[in-house]
Amino acid sequence: MGSSATSVASSAGTAAVSVAVANPSTAASAISTVATGKSPLEHAASAATKQDCNFLNALGPKPICSDIPVPSIKDMSEPYPGPTDTPSTSK
Repeated sequence: MGSSATSVASSAGTAAVSVAVANPSTAASAISTVATGKSPLEHAASAATKQDCNFLNALGPKPICSDIPVPSIKDMSEPYPGPTDTPSTSK
């Protein structure tokens, strides 16, 4: 790279860091959105409604918040008798 390309790349990196330092909530929002696919406001709306909320759904036919599908649970447990479960033979 030439010196001008290097200085432009360095300036862009410095600008991104200074924006993140100047606006920590914006940086946190961007990190949350990239990591989870939801903004902090969408996480708050999901927690408040106990539903899965995505504000971009407002642009289409889907509702903004929808129920979270809960998988059915099949009980496969078995009883494990312990020493107190055996009948006593002493009189």
